[in-house]
Amino acid sequence: MNIRYFIELSYNGTRYHGWQIQPNAITVQEELNKALSTLLQKEINVVGAGRTDTGVHARFFVAHFEISQSINDTNKLIFKLNRFLSKDISIHQIYDVPSRFHARFDAVSRTYEYHIHQKKNPFLTDFSYFVTHDLDVEAMNRASQVLFDYQDFTSFSKLHTDVKTNNCTIQLAKWQQTNDQLIFTISADRFLRNMVRAIVGSLLEVGRQKIDIQQFKAIIESKNRSNAGMSVPPQGLFLTKINYPDLS
Repeated sequence: MNIRYFIELSYNGTRYHGWQIQPNAITVQEELNKALSTLLQKEINVVGAGRTDTGVHARFFVAHFEISQSINDTNKLIFKLNRFLSKDISIHQIYDVPSRFHARFDAVSRTYEYHIHQKKNPFLTDFSYFVTHDLDVEAMNRASQVLFDYQDFTSFSKLHTDVKTNNCTIQLAKWQQTNDQLIFTISADRFLRNMVRAIVGSLLEVGRQKIDIQQFKAIIESKNRSNAGMSVPPQGLFLTKINYPDLS
């Protein structure tokens, strides 16, 4: 009987084509599979808690893998993995879980942050979106509260995805400003492909007073991606938290 392990990690997504393995592109999943397979001397295929797109970062990510015998010293394996993997992937925890637990399907919520800076800063280039326009942050926060009134977010979804429903339950959505930097935090039970970046793009149009809150509502109700704002660049987006039920 195989033993299932959860692995907690973080990664700088700048040079990766997202989490999920794809042909002719470097991905985090592929790098982790290679490292685990080499060190454990067995073919290992990790299953992630979700997928992040090209250039998107994860401060906190969870995956699971199975192996036929227990790992005697997970701390030693963590040490070896961090030596083996490139500097933009970091392993934090590895622990066994009941075989019924699934990194993706048992996640009850996920939290993302989107980072914006309004003063040119070379140290934020890879981790934040540089916006030069003046923004009405209060209006953006009022528009964010509108998200709680809806469940169908087709207007913010990448087209032609293979999901059964575009319904999501938003649990948190707010902007915080510190000097010239803004952070949008959003939590939900699930997210659609490109959803956060499309929401942020539309909220920025509210902030620039190109649309008002009623128009923002109309975008959601239209269930038409072409009515929403642009998808903001990936480098400002971070997956920061994944919640699970009690794993005991």
